[in-house]
Amino acid sequence: MRRRPGIGGLQTAAAARDQYRLLGENVAKIRTDLMKEQLTTFRTQLEDFARKHKNDIRKNPAFRSQFHDMCSKVGVDPLASNKGFWAELLGIGDFYYELGVQIVDICLATRPHNGGLINLQELCNLLRQRRKSDREAVSEDDCLRAISKLKVLGNGFEVISVGKRKLVRSVPTELNKDHNEILELAQAQGFVTVAEVERRLSWTTGRAIDAFDTLLDEGLAMIDDGHRDGIRRYWFPCVSSISTAVGADT
Repeated sequence: MRRRPGIGGLQTAAAARDQYRLLGENVAKIRTDLMKEQLTTFRTQLEDFARKHKNDIRKNPAFRSQFHDMCSKVGVDPLASNKGFWAELLGIGDFYYELGVQIVDICLATRPHNGGLINLQELCNLLRQRRKSDREAVSEDDCLRAISKLKVLGNGFEVISVGKRKLVRSVPTELNKDHNEILELAQAQGFVTVAEVERRLSWTTGRAIDAFDTLLDEGLAMIDDGHRDGIRRYWFPCVSSISTAVGADT
């Protein structure tokens, strides 16, 4: 008959488990301390790198984007505040704050034309025109970072993807799948017709008209009835180029 372990054996086993647990905790602490030390070293090196290349970071959009990528890997956000080491050293907090203000101005100026939904590339072009006298070049990555900081204004500002394009939304409009599919279809010419939607998307006439009515109500589409064939066209300024005079001179 197999003998059960006695009290001494149980105590020995419990002591062994406690030792293994303590050993595991010590190993985990050593690894955590080592990682913290490495991160501290990397952040120090990052600060030295920023001091050495601050002019390139401020003037070169590609270099600035790579610098942000390095910062994100060690949990550093140079845009978290307009005060502190990064703001004083690089001034990029003020740079993105200024971009954000100009982006809001452009979105407000173009809203009567596009209903509050503008192509990111078009927005960047208007922004560059407005800033053409400034030394710092502006990239789409800069625009995206500035827009991400505008979320504090509410749910109005965000970037959405429609097909291969990115659109900047400055009004709290909810677009469903039908609306996105029409916008994606309109990217080829800037407009679509009910018949084209029916043919390309295999929709019923009622479904197409219902989606168009919503887009019209939101100010995202315009009706064009001035054609000899009598076919109504629905234009979408947010996926076609708008007048560069709008927003650039305001």
